[in-house]
Amino acid sequence: MAIKINAQLTARALVPKARRLFELSSHKILDLEKSWDASRGTPVFTVKGRYATRGWTEWTQGFQFGSAVLQFDATGEKKFLALGRQRTLERMASHVSHLGVHDHGFNNVSTYGNLLRLMWEGRIPENPYEQAFYELALKVSGAVQAARWTDLGNDRGYIYSFNGPHSLFIDTMRSLRSLALAHQLGHALMGERDRPISLLDRLLAHARTTAEFAIYYGKRRDAYDVRGRTAHESIFNVNDGSYRCPNSQQGYSPFSTWTRGLAWAICGFAEQLEFLASLPRPDPGALKQFTEAAAATADFYIANSCADGVPMWDTGAPNLYRLGDYLNRPADPYNDWEPVDSSAAAIAGQGLLRFGNYLGRKGTRYRQAAFTIAQALFDEPYLSTATKHQGLLLHSVYHRPNGWDHISRGQKIPNGESSMWGDYHARELALMILREAEGRPYLTFFPKKIPALNP
Repeated sequence: MAIKINAQLTARALVPKARRLFELSSHKILDLEKSWDASRGTPVFTVKGRYATRGWTEWTQGFQFGSAVLQFDATGEKKFLALGRQRTLERMASHVSHLGVHDHGFNNVSTYGNLLRLMWEGRIPENPYEQAFYELALKVSGAVQAARWTDLGNDRGYIYSFNGPHSLFIDTMRSLRSLALAHQLGHALMGERDRPISLLDRLLAHARTTAEFAIYYGKRRDAYDVRGRTAHESIFNVNDGSYRCPNSQQGYSPFSTWTRGLAWAICGFAEQLEFLASLPRPDPGALKQFTEAAAATADFYIANSCADGVPMWDTGAPNLYRLGDYLNRPADPYNDWEPVDSSAAAIAGQGLLRFGNYLGRKGTRYRQAAFTIAQALFDEPYLSTATKHQGLLLHSVYHRPNGWDHISRGQKIPNGESSMWGDYHARELALMILREAEGRPYLTFFPKKIPALNP
């Protein structure tokens, strides 16, 4: 009862599916660009196949414009580079200085970061002033993100969520990339009396706190301590820095696992392992702790997803028992009882692939699980082939407890809809696979060495 991992799949075998994904992606990016009214805010998820917005926090704009940059990266079509550049210049500045969210790694690394990466790789012409513009945005973004800080004492702490200083979200593991890039660019957060605050130190402290409190290791922490289970939110007493309890905003309960949160953990820890290992003096204690967290969450995902690698939206959803032996079959997004979440699969697929690559020979199982997930997502019923549907990856779920997801006539649960983060991460996973198959540079948000500016 777990993912039926296809041990024979390779990146090369998935190339036709990945290329088809980007062929479909082209029309969908342009359709959204043509039809979207920017005065409405940011597109978040689809309703009846058309993108709609939902005021909560502005965390998906970077996925919209970052998708155009990924499209150029995959296909070389310059109109998508022009679109990504122009919209980043016009609309992303407010996200760089946004004090109210924990989402800088989503918005700003997906736009400014992807564009800077392409310049570092030589994919777009070297322009010292354009490079300086992207670097400045990323420096400020990382510092602003790091300033959203709850200090627990004894060199411990975390970037707090939009819920307030008591709240640590698992999502922020992937947002740490903003601190990583800013640190690598030589930046620091300046505090009171001109005290420089290391962005790397804050990255490490946040990740350690997350690994300790948001991830379970089967060590009897509570009655629901199963290795790899992940809490969406961790609550702390800000008066004395003590941990109080797990919680969940978008999952079913604090004592079940919201699978998109689980996916953020897998991807976030794997990506930070890659980054930390690239530093001149990586912290061996951090590498060990984060490897344990990545392995626990990856194993839990594999054991608790359906046979094709697509999970239900929450491992403790109340009507799962009605589905029988659902883990031993491919996921059924059209069932009558509980929705699946393809966006969790896309995020986890990338995390599993990165973690497998990080482990080398010991990571084959994770790599093959990632390819198995990609094989399912890059085809129907998950790949959106209808030209009138603006989404790319179908059967994504946003906020099941709040009832925000559209339920079509004749259906009993949300299905058939897409999200900005699901579409973006499907593209990013496909790009990783294409690059591997074609022998192109490995896709990371950070460079091995920062190219110098030459005005």
